[in-house]
Amino acid sequence: MTEVSASAARRGLRLRGLAENAALVAAVIAFLAPLVWLYSTAYKPAREIFQIPPALAFTPTLENFRVLLELYDLPSLVSSSLGISLGTTAVALLVGVPGGYALARSRWKHATTLAYALLAIRMMPRVVTLMPFYLMMRDVGLLGTIWAVVLTNATLSAGFVVWMMFSYFRALPPEAEYAAQIDGRTAFGAFLFVAVPLVVPGIVASALFSIMLSWNDFLTPVFLTGVDSKPLSVALLSAYGTKDVSWGTMGALAHFATLPIVLIALVLNRYFIQGLTRGMH
Repeated sequence: MTEVSASAARRGLRLRGLAENAALVAAVIAFLAPLVWLYSTAYKPAREIFQIPPALAFTPTLENFRVLLELYDLPSLVSSSLGISLGTTAVALLVGVPGGYALARSRWKHATTLAYALLAIRMMPRVVTLMPFYLMMRDVGLLGTIWAVVLTNATLSAGFVVWMMFSYFRALPPEAEYAAQIDGRTAFGAFLFVAVPLVVPGIVASALFSIMLSWNDFLTPVFLTGVDSKPLSVALLSAYGTKDVSWGTMGALAHFATLPIVLIALVLNRYFIQGLTRGMH
């Protein structure tokens, strides 16, 4: 009876494992199907995009990419998207990492409350902040430039970075920093050369979070940028005509709007999950 029970248990575990794998595969297919469909549209001739039923086998063409290069200043769009994303991330980290460290080492009893209050800024609906930032950027002469978007997004992302780094620095014992100061380092030197290297996963996770939000942001740049500074997310809107939608052009443009951030996420995925998991504690 014992062997029969053990065999049944092993068979049950195998069936459970197969069911879990099947569910995982189904979920992956469901999430990737729209992306695959969008990418494949970029290589379809116009007559096959609207074919019913849809053709799974077709002769690929690069015509949509040729049209894309004719209608759009692609280097300028990519440059604006990179400038906004990297600029936002740099400013948010420069403010958020020292801010998180200061709160973590503070003896103020409300430091944790303040950290979560700053996180709440990130949860604020973007549309609520548009008018104040629009007026502010107009008054300082930055309206129509990528710096208007960089400063706006950095203001909203810095709160998340402070909260994330607060959790990381709070988990570090301060003895190593005290020892560095005894050896002659200043308080800033102990922070920069002792504490910061120990929280690199948190910094990477915060940076990736800021990059993704800034790269995918549409509402802020559509209001604050000009013709020469609009990013890829705003350029996608122009594929919508007054009478129809240029699906082939949109599919081609989507390659440049999604692939860079997907590749960055895949490369840094391990740090992102580790950083978010530890940041929740």
